[in-house]
Amino acid sequence: MSDTTILSRQPSVRRLPLAAPLRLARPSDMWFKPALSVVVATAIPDLVLFAMDRLDLVMYTMAGSLCALYGHNLPYVRRARAVAGVVVSMVIGMAISLVAASLTGSTAVLIAVGALLAAGQKTLCDATRIGPPGPVIFTFVTSAALFAPQRLGQVPGHLALTLAAGVISWLVTAGPAAIRREGPERRATARALDAAAAYADAPGHRTRRAAVAAVHAAWQTLLAAGRPTPVRAALERLVVHAEAVLAGGAPGTSAAASAGVEPERLRAWARQARARGPVPTPPPAPGASDELFGIDAERAARRAGSRRDGRRALLRGFAPGSPLLPIGARVLIGCALAGYVSQAVGVGRPYWAIVTAASLYQANVTLSWNRALQRTLGNLIGVLVFAAVLPVTRTGPLALIGFCLLFGFAAEALITRNYWLGSIAVTPMALLVLEFGGTHPAGELIGDRVLDTLIGAGVGMLAAMLVTNRRAAGRLEKALDATDRARAHAVHALAAPQPTPAALDAARRRLTGSLVELREADDTAAGEWWQRALPQEQVLAAEQAGHRTLAATAKRQGLIASAQENGAV
Repeated sequence: MSDTTILSRQPSVRRLPLAAPLRLARPSDMWFKPALSVVVATAIPDLVLFAMDRLDLVMYTMAGSLCALYGHNLPYVRRARAVAGVVVSMVIGMAISLVAASLTGSTAVLIAVGALLAAGQKTLCDATRIGPPGPVIFTFVTSAALFAPQRLGQVPGHLALTLAAGVISWLVTAGPAAIRREGPERRATARALDAAAAYADAPGHRTRRAAVAAVHAAWQTLLAAGRPTPVRAALERLVVHAEAVLAGGAPGTSAAASAGVEPERLRAWARQARARGPVPTPPPAPGASDELFGIDAERAARRAGSRRDGRRALLRGFAPGSPLLPIGARVLIGCALAGYVSQAVGVGRPYWAIVTAASLYQANVTLSWNRALQRTLGNLIGVLVFAAVLPVTRTGPLALIGFCLLFGFAAEALITRNYWLGSIAVTPMALLVLEFGGTHPAGELIGDRVLDTLIGAGVGMLAAMLVTNRRAAGRLEKALDATDRARAHAVHALAAPQPTPAALDAARRRLTGSLVELREADDTAAGEWWQRALPQEQVLAAEQAGHRTLAATAKRQGLIASAQENGAV
């Protein structure tokens, strides 16, 4: 970095919010998809086991059923691969847990295995960017399996149940491709149009960042969706219109007037894109034909190297120097300490302390604190819900299955509003799963759960504060350098006497991706403790310059298109 970099003066220890983490947000536009998927993927094996009078095996099928929560933000081609990877990873994690449980009865050893698994699962999910619900489902299932009575000869059969339920999850999540194969692309395009409309209504750095991220996500989804189709081609033209709004000028100018598209029209297109009817056909945007040509070229290049790039990203996540390793170390230390403290105070199976600690660790200390508040509040309220419904669930196995399905659906319906709200449903569902193996004293279940929640949250946050992540600032500096290089590359492409459309499009897309990464790295470093001073003035300047270059590149593409239409080129 340059010696002239201006560094911000920031305290090593930052204030932690109390009210903001508990505020409710608007629900996700697709909350019902994972909610319905997990209900279907869980109901099928549960009812089969009920018919066989073997509900004691539900824990093993539940591990595979919960894989249906993943991949709903991905196009179906990538979703099929991602969920298959989730199922394989779940089976491997279960195998480790079940073999460990069958070989030793030492709680101390099982806690160590659980902490190692949680750290590996966190690093794996962050490296692959699998998305929500992240590693917490893996940790919940594998930690519970560690403390389940097990014999080595039972392990293959139990793993077969997990794999069979995982196959059902794969069919449930990938199956809708036969009905509406462009559904994820349509939703991603609609989000980009809505974000562009919000920026057009209120131009500013915040709305522009949100719009840039949404447009970038839409392009990533469309590029990963597979072979072009008429619907995808129409969606690409809509995203070009969203980009035209961002190219309307610097923040603070009238983006809608510059782009020639009213925000109401963008929102109307977004509603049509989400719906089941035909995709709207907008008028050509400036530079649309050239940009779409560049997109086709990029799609072909990605198709050749997508799997290789995925393997490289996974290896980088575990490589020495990776910014993910300090978070993995936090998980390892926090989960181990939480488990041992829980054991010391007399909890017989302290897996929930491990799960609670593992669920806290987000990108930085501030976000981990937010999750600790949300998790604690949601779990404590959820325990009360469990106490209220427990007598009803013990009236018969169908009642128990029904309440588990209800809470599974409610968790996904509520968790996008706020994590604590979803935890109110997750907690009784997790406790009811134990009832499939036999009834337990209600007071013991509730007492252990409350104690483990408080221990896991307290010890987990202590580990987050003490285990430093000084690589967050380094990641920000690297992202800043990558943004500077991407902007220089775009400026060089602009300066060419007759730049090709594909060159301009590749330069603009590289700069867009670097700006999204810069914002993510800055947000992560800003909420981390024990950091050296951050170059936030330089980050702001890089973002502003990058946005101006993006606008200039899009306008140049429009000028090229106009010249071609007039026969000048």
